Amino acid sequence: MKNKIQLITYVDRLGCKSIQDLNSLFKNEFKGLFGGLHILPFYYPIDGEDAGFDPIDHNLIDPRLGDWNDLNELSKEVDIMADLIVNHVSAKSVQFQDYLQKGKESKYASLFLTYDTVFPNGATEADLLTIYRPRPNLPFTMVKLNDGSTKLIWTTFTSNQIDIDVKSDIGIQYLEGILDTFQKGGVKMIRLDAAGYAIKQQGTSCFMIDETYEFIDKLTEKAKAKGIEVLVEIHSYYKTQIEIAKRVDYVYDFALPVLVLDTLFNKNASSLKKWLEVSPKNALTVLDTHDGIGIVDVAAEGNKPGLIEGTVLSKIVDQIHVNSKGNSLKATGAAASNLDLYQVNCTYFDALGRDENAYLMARAIQFFVPGIPQVYYVGLFAGENDMELLEKTNVGRDINRHYFTKNEINEHLKRPLINDLAELMFLRNNHKAFNGDFNLIETEENKLNIKWVNDRHIAELFIDLTSMKMETKFSL
Repeated sequence: MKNKIQLITYVDRLGCKSIQDLNSLFKNEFKGLFGGLHILPFYYPIDGEDAGFDPIDHNLIDPRLGDWNDLNELSKEVDIMADLIVNHVSAKSVQFQDYLQKGKESKYASLFLTYDTVFPNGATEADLLTIYRPRPNLPFTMVKLNDGSTKLIWTTFTSNQIDIDVKSDIGIQYLEGILDTFQKGGVKMIRLDAAGYAIKQQGTSCFMIDETYEFIDKLTEKAKAKGIEVLVEIHSYYKTQIEIAKRVDYVYDFALPVLVLDTLFNKNASSLKKWLEVSPKNALTVLDTHDGIGIVDVAAEGNKPGLIEGTVLSKIVDQIHVNSKGNSLKATGAAASNLDLYQVNCTYFDALGRDENAYLMARAIQFFVPGIPQVYYVGLFAGENDMELLEKTNVGRDINRHYFTKNEINEHLKRPLINDLAELMFLRNNHKAFNGDFNLIETEENKLNIKWVNDRHIAELFIDLTSMKMETKFSL
């Protein structure tokens, strides 16, 4: 992967109707801004119950967007990353519908994970309470088969997202088939979506257990044999993230978004500095994504302390709600149908109270810390909470999934803030210092000083949090 900023976007929410339109955007308006492109699910259909993360056919590009030839053409302009949704498939898929009709006689029967696959002799109360789940209630849905019988199916996320038995022969073939399609389609990197939940075993949390690591190792080996790099997406306790990073190509730095908010809100960079001393260097850094702002990634786990002390973390969440004028409250937790327990749904610009100076500082920090920066399409334009879309869908994360028009994009590109951001992005992409050594300069807690050195090439960031003034220096 190039050491350049990546864009993460949906095809149809960036003023584009097709992959060809997106290609045109990269050849023109976005020329030079990005070295990579993570296209969020473009499989059939893109407008399911979870914005493409519930694919009916993972091997088919939604015909409304184009086909694999179009993606191949785009891959000549920019490196493509795609999601490999390893944990589940849509309840409307051909495979699951065949299972509903034929039951155990279906050739796809072993593709789906049932309650009795994991608990052949039944489960104890302790077994069920040990299961880690990102949403309320147990991860099962009762389905009725054509013969009148009923089965309990694993559904980690929603009842429309049917969990795959990735250890079964057909489950292994299913995932390998998608890798083959990706290779032919010009995909250079995959994100393993929800990989932490893929392996279920009685008596465990069914999340990031030893067997999960083994599964990720094997799948990574198969992908790399096809020339595809692997990014693992895990929201979890920070030490788990550090451990995962030792075993894969790349992980997300999901701790960074809240640590940057902590730094700017509290005028104190201490927690951020401590993290930078131990954070994985093979990371993709983010401030915002298609999901919410992750809290679990900096929080304590049981008696183990987190990156931010509990009372401070609570105040940060409260400040987000204040800065967004309460709109983030309407999109988070029980207020919306997306009941994620570990995220606050809000655009990053609104989380900062639409403070343009603070926003540019946040991006500068992201671009200067170790890792490859990834910028979400809403964040690229310092987008605001889309309350109209939230009201329409009542899906919490839609507050940060605005459908931009071409006119909106053109207007945003004229904003001084976006011009300043673009200039910083060009420097991050092209300055040779960022291919050198990272240095965190020792300073007082109210100051942050980061310096990159590569032979005679130097790039330096200095922020005074008390005065909220920033200075960047680059060698010629």
